[in-house]
Amino acid sequence: MNIRWKKHRLDFTFQAGTSRGVLTHKDTWILIGSEGGKEFYGECGPLKGLSIDDRPDFEAKLDAVCAHANTRSIHAWNTLGFIDSLVPELGLIGFPSIVMGLETLQADFLNGSKQEIFESSFYNFESPIAINGLVWMNEPEHMLTQALQKIESGFSCIKLKVGAIDFEKECWVLEKIREQHPEDKVVLRVDANGAFTEENVWQRLEALSAYGLHSIEQPIKTKQIELMRQLCKDSGIDIALDEELIGIHTLEEKENLLEEIDPPFIILKPTLLGGFRETDEWIKAAEYRGIEWWMTSALESNIGLNAICQFTSTYSIYMPQGLGTGSLYHNNIPSPLTVYRGGIHYDKDKSWDFTVLK
Repeated sequence: MNIRWKKHRLDFTFQAGTSRGVLTHKDTWILIGSEGGKEFYGECGPLKGLSIDDRPDFEAKLDAVCAHANTRSIHAWNTLGFIDSLVPELGLIGFPSIVMGLETLQADFLNGSKQEIFESSFYNFESPIAINGLVWMNEPEHMLTQALQKIESGFSCIKLKVGAIDFEKECWVLEKIREQHPEDKVVLRVDANGAFTEENVWQRLEALSAYGLHSIEQPIKTKQIELMRQLCKDSGIDIALDEELIGIHTLEEKENLLEEIDPPFIILKPTLLGGFRETDEWIKAAEYRGIEWWMTSALESNIGLNAICQFTSTYSIYMPQGLGTGSLYHNNIPSPLTVYRGGIHYDKDKSWDFTVLK
């Protein structure tokens, strides 16, 4: 098999505001394998300023990976566990998105270049996955309009980014949503991306608890283990760990973190965690301890999003997942992924079109 990579800049259809700044585009790297007249795809999509493989030698590592992979036989690519063997061999422990890209490409190859990455009800039976409607940071009135429009379009779970504008204005948005949509009708989640401080986090969580929130993701920055443990134990809002999981690799480290903090929820982003095998390890460790989870995309193109949706569908899930990011871009790869009435679907009446990568 011959493998190469292509950088693709995804352009947002709007300015996407978070507590870490405003996003206008997102770079991703697509692995393209060819063999026997067919092509196979995987995506390596680190998040700038967040992923551990957001580093200057990322493309050099991709070059090395492709050069090495091109020396391996088709027999190797047909072998389950082949990608696991490449991680120590090529020093990929610090490049989680490349591992996920390789896992996806191999699965696409093994399944005949049909973009079937996992055998799942999502792909095979077009069973939709319930997702949350994501509201990005903006002026309060615009955030409120976004939220109400998403509820009107069929979303029963709304997630809002908080921590970037005046806190009282963020509370105003939540209050206005709750005036029209009570807790038993619409689930509200918020994501602070670590924006709160040790000095203000307790006060802010107490204020937010008035709005009947399902959870708050990563209220404080990472590595504040004792404070995070106390928040999970005593806060009036359930805490979901997100960025806290990034950069943790061994099963022992995963188990230790979950034991130390004991969160109600964890958020799983395979691109940031080291791919699907690593994410499955987090799931098993969490479920053993009674910790619930949901999956979230990390602004991948439809190639990565498709793989994550199929992976998610292999588990018994009941909560809305964070998988509605495919429509964010002007120039995404056209695909069968479709968001409708609060769910993401694999519509086989639609086709993949990879010409944007040519």
